[in-house]
Amino acid sequence: MSRVTRWLREGVLLLLMAAALLLAMDWLRAPQLPTDVARQPLSALQGEVNLATLSQQRPVLVYVWASWCGVCKLTTPTVAALSQHGTQVVSVALRSGSDARVATWLDKKGVRGFAVNDESGALGQRWQISATPTFIVLHQGKVVSTSSGWTSSWGLKLRLWWAARTA
Repeated sequence: MSRVTRWLREGVLLLLMAAALLLAMDWLRAPQLPTDVARQPLSALQGEVNLATLSQQRPVLVYVWASWCGVCKLTTPTVAALSQHGTQVVSVALRSGSDARVATWLDKKGVRGFAVNDESGALGQRWQISATPTFIVLHQGKVVSTSSGWTSSWGLKLRLWWAARTA
């Protein structure tokens, strides 16, 4: 067996092991969302929002973040770009300060859509969010996928595309 073939085989094996590890970590950190998560109205800075109603026609990305989260600073530009190109985004700020501070932060970052300020962390506790950022994709009132930690633009686009196809 040539050296190149052996390196390629070992590289593929390493990638598969890394993917399995990342999927396992994502599974362990997944929030244990209440069964009625989409039906409970949320108090957003722009008014009340109902995820079940919002997600009837097309998927909704719920982006749970915090201003103090280092990884969120890397993922927010991706979410902002998606929101600016028509993706429905509901952002949930965990313990990130006052409504004015959250609104300013989102405006500065270019994130459009509904913004929920979970100043006390009660919503995060109820949803059992254990890591930020957390991404929840809903379609037709159902949770299609959840993911925590860093994710790529393509990863989010793929999850949203999949949600639209599976409902």
